[in-house]
Amino acid sequence: MQVTADCSLAPVSPLLEIAAFTTEFDRALGEIPASDALRTGLSLGAATPLPPADDRVRAAVRDLLRKAGFKPTGRSKPASEYLLRAAGDGSLGSINAAVDACNVASLHSGLPISVVDLDRAVPPLKLGVPAPGSSYVFNTGGQVIDIGGLVSLFDAEGPCAGPVKDSQRTKTHPGTRRTLSIVWGTTALPGLAATTAAYYRDLLHALGAATEPVAFA
Repeated sequence: MQVTADCSLAPVSPLLEIAAFTTEFDRALGEIPASDALRTGLSLGAATPLPPADDRVRAAVRDLLRKAGFKPTGRSKPASEYLLRAAGDGSLGSINAAVDACNVASLHSGLPISVVDLDRAVPPLKLGVPAPGSSYVFNTGGQVIDIGGLVSLFDAEGPCAGPVKDSQRTKTHPGTRRTLSIVWGTTALPGLAATTAAYYRDLLHALGAATEPVAFA
């Protein structure tokens, strides 16, 4: 299904292999109790059906992000690498059901994943590559990331999510009921995005949420 009649998600790089889906929760995120299963999944030793993320996955993801000129180094590393570091030092904690499920799937697959509040994003939605110098605020502290050359999700107001950091303006919050998730996979790792999305959706179904795949050309 399409997210909306005017939502079009199309690959913009020959290396890009995404898996996308929408989620509808039966109540607002702020009303969903923290899940012990997801908390367990946020640890590196958790058992999952995903193949272990390794250096090959890390290299392939970085190659994908470099394709249009972005430099995935330093503070601009893929989101999945931040999760790995946080899990390793014990600082990866629970945020909300939507983000926790996203983080568990990303941590164990090695693929970056975006999750946005569909009611904060302004249709139409599409994938694209922001021009050099493009940026957005990515946290409540007002910090800005340069996303020029980074494959990204756009809404009518501009880029709003990507494989490094998502925009603050479309992030989930306690009142969120509907989300769009994008698993940023690569053709160098065929099928991993789909496998990751299937596991991710299972985590959400266990919380009582309903998910639907998003078709893209």
